[in-house]
Amino acid sequence: MNAPAEFRYFERLDRPGVRRLRAASRALFGFDPAPPDEVARTFASMYYDADPLAEAFVEEVYLGRSPAEGRGMLEQALAGGVESVPDAPESLRRLFADIEEDPAWVDHELVAKGASVFRRYGTDVFRFAGAVTLTAYTENSVAKPLALTGAYAGSTARHRFLETAAFWISVSEPGGLAPGAAGRASALRVRIMHVFVRTKLLAHPEWKLDEWGVPISQGDALLTLMGGSFAPGLGLYMMGYRTSRREIEALMHFWRYVGHLMGVRPRWYPASLGEAAQLSFVTFLKGAHRAGEDGRKLCQAYASAFAPEPGLPLARRVRELLAHRAHVGTTRFFMPRSAYRDNDLPHAGLWALYPLAQAPFIFTAETLRRAFPPLEHVADRVARSRRRRWLARYMGGRRAEYQPAERFTR
Repeated sequence: MNAPAEFRYFERLDRPGVRRLRAASRALFGFDPAPPDEVARTFASMYYDADPLAEAFVEEVYLGRSPAEGRGMLEQALAGGVESVPDAPESLRRLFADIEEDPAWVDHELVAKGASVFRRYGTDVFRFAGAVTLTAYTENSVAKPLALTGAYAGSTARHRFLETAAFWISVSEPGGLAPGAAGRASALRVRIMHVFVRTKLLAHPEWKLDEWGVPISQGDALLTLMGGSFAPGLGLYMMGYRTSRREIEALMHFWRYVGHLMGVRPRWYPASLGEAAQLSFVTFLKGAHRAGEDGRKLCQAYASAFAPEPGLPLARRVRELLAHRAHVGTTRFFMPRSAYRDNDLPHAGLWALYPLAQAPFIFTAETLRRAFPPLEHVADRVARSRRRRWLARYMGGRRAEYQPAERFTR
């Protein structure tokens, strides 16, 4: 089997506790949380899958000529189409031809529905996604690209997280993924950034291909798509959101299409909530948890990302302090207690109950929305406005650039 050495699923599958868990699940729910072995093997091998189309363009232009020329070509193609690029290389033409042709599986009405469900979560899904991502920082395949490039580390954590939030907003706006739309352009920019980083990391002396797979692999990218769809679809029930099974499936379809534009083409993608749950089971068992200090530093940087900066006026400092405590409290609520403690994250106190304190209000609003369909549009406008104001407040007029690191931190 072509799998990284740190993919530990199969060696743990026959442990007594795991066998008992599977037997109990089959007896109580008629559901085996373990997928067919072939699915698990396919997922494991995806840690060696990358993005050949975009890599060809990066290799020819970004690395063969200069990053500035590569960015210029990409921006010109995004603004005016690939035909507007003088002497456009064939690698760029193939890349744009690829995203302009719909995959056979896509249903654009379902994509739009999934985007509307994601918007409904407002900024709550940003904090949720950030918190659940921290559990992945124990894995070298996730932590090392961020640690070696300085992304989400130290003082850069807030800006990188805000750029990620800007991406989430742009791709989920109504029509955001249509040709020429801002979300579609953001997906291409992030795709190229990932390829650039992957190419550089593969040549880095610290990267261990046999143990971790390729950097930013299709395997980890698939889990990222689940982290924006299946995970909040279930996890945000605890905050009062009443997401239906059909809506979670729409979320999964939406993020699959976003992933497609970003070059995420997994050879297996969950077709149902049951299959997504089985992927979660594989993810839970497979981890080697060997990222060590790199993972801890990433977690700590994220937890302190929204701490008030020195020198703020009193009123703004109080507002930022409350936002910071909500950020820490949400992280504590959604992160396993042992992982929170092991990473030496700040004491959350009663703020750890912040998500539960919101639940009655969110549940009431969700119930009214479901009972009176015209409120759906009102709720959508309110959620979109709130997340735009939230981003503008912290970005301070800056734009998300999605620029890859030119140098490594070590």
